[in-house]
Amino acid sequence: MSRKPAFAVAALSLSLLAQGVLAAEEQFFPIPSYRVGPYGANGQSFYGGFIDYLNYVNLKEKGVNGVQLTWEECETEYNNAKGVECYERLKGKAAKSSGPIHTMSTGISYALIDKTAQDKLPLAMMGYGRTDAVDGSVFPYAFPLVTTYQMQASAVVRFVKDKLGGNLAGKKIVYLYHDSAYGKEAIVAMEAEAALNKFALVQIPVAHPGNEQGAQWLRIRQEKPDFVVFWGWGVMNQTALKAAQKVGYPRDKMVGSWWTGSEEDVIPAGDAARGYMAATWNVAGKQVPVIADIEKVVYGAGKGNLQDRSKIGSVLYNRGVSAAVLSVEALRRGQEKFGKGRALTGEQTRWALENLDISEARLKQIGATDLLPEIRTSCANHEGSGKVKIQQWDGAKWGPVSGWIEGNKALIHPLFQASAKQYAKEKGITPRDCSKEK
Repeated sequence: MSRKPAFAVAALSLSLLAQGVLAAEEQFFPIPSYRVGPYGANGQSFYGGFIDYLNYVNLKEKGVNGVQLTWEECETEYNNAKGVECYERLKGKAAKSSGPIHTMSTGISYALIDKTAQDKLPLAMMGYGRTDAVDGSVFPYAFPLVTTYQMQASAVVRFVKDKLGGNLAGKKIVYLYHDSAYGKEAIVAMEAEAALNKFALVQIPVAHPGNEQGAQWLRIRQEKPDFVVFWGWGVMNQTALKAAQKVGYPRDKMVGSWWTGSEEDVIPAGDAARGYMAATWNVAGKQVPVIADIEKVVYGAGKGNLQDRSKIGSVLYNRGVSAAVLSVEALRRGQEKFGKGRALTGEQTRWALENLDISEARLKQIGATDLLPEIRTSCANHEGSGKVKIQQWDGAKWGPVSGWIEGNKALIHPLFQASAKQYAKEKGITPRDCSKEK
């Protein structure tokens, strides 16, 4: 068998490299998404924004320091069992390199939290999932980033308190919630706030998917609360707004979670949504520079993920972009430690997510101001922020009606720390010593 001289092979390799023929490093994103089912419209916007930003980084920067971003979606229909099936299908490809996994489902993230830890793959839960996973000493591979349901609930109560003159004693607040892991996560925070601020808390669950709420709103009319704190999702949200109008409850006395505050929630409700408020960590609109540039670069190249371009700049589209921005910034952070131009393993991405330092200056540099608050994570704090803004629907668009509001950390953090401690005891987990983690 004849062999080419070594110098000839080297010359050929250099030639191919110059022509871009040799494959670059690739960073794989497993995406257990949902585009169909009762929550499909929400998933279309969120994952459309997420994938558009990955495409944007590939087109604009040739990847992250030359590492191309790749991905594969698997349809979960927001179903826990299908979410687990998708994870099992995708994790083989993620074994070599893995970006953060975004399920956008509290139920699916609960189902995966032990599996991802065992497989050493990072599970990102931006604004959802297990609140006690903020404690990275117990949950090293789970990241409830930006802020959690409990801190959000506390921030919403703080906003309501301000609206009611700075004193909640003797007031009544209804907590109307999706009867699922998502809706139940904030209950402990609402109960703690009620005990601290001496207001009456009335808890009213709504069964999945939430298109039957007649009895709940009749009760709300009877209770005559000073405010309704609303934890809905999908069709439940527009149904609630229409029901509130029907019983005569003012929408400007309703504050929803960030999963109740999108165009998909209010436009179908028509005039019934006017004046309604919801928490958020990202603004809507194309005035955000990176959103406008995505439309120009990605859709200009014919590589946009959405068929309906009217969703570009919507709350959930921009939120999907915010999730991708955070993920890509984590990759940059990881490459600073493990080598530029290298794809990161799941373990390396986990380290990066635990050592984020995304400042306002950095967000401005990449055109992402108001898509995220500043985020600084650590072993002891996988949340990184804990701040929200409140936005209001004027009948045509969302607009902020507050600055950044932080929940009562001194009240809330001990709650999830106690929960994490109990989880570690039940699972036989020895918590890491965060003082030794860097």
